[in-house]
Amino acid sequence: MEQQVSPGAVATWERAWERFTPFLAFPPMLRRVIYTTNSIESLNYQLRKVSKNRGQFPSDEAAVKLLWPAICNIEDKRARERAKEAGLPASKRKAKGRMVEGQVTTNWKQALAQLTAAYPERIRPYL
Repeated sequence: MEQQVSPGAVATWERAWERFTPFLAFPPMLRRVIYTTNSIESLNYQLRKVSKNRGQFPSDEAAVKLLWPAICNIEDKRARERAKEAGLPASKRKAKGRMVEGQVTTNWKQALAQLTAAYPERIRPYL
């Protein structure tokens, strides 16, 4: 069975192709670290819910005063979910990982080494 591809999807790939292809130069392990963004996407979704009715913020400080407590509440909720599942084997846990601090990213040291080799001027100042 032949799968149909929407013209919009093709156009999106064509526009992003120059930015996407350098990503393919990295080994699969590093690509996994880079594209594992579920936690980031989840956080962004929840923060959009908090800020959608605000329109714009008069200052950065005003945005932080709204968004930082929301991030803390999100993390508190996740911590409670993790605590409930603490005794379960990993295969049965459904709680999401940490979002704010201390999130463990598998193979991060190897990924950071490869990113440093590929982009030394961007990475080294922050190490």
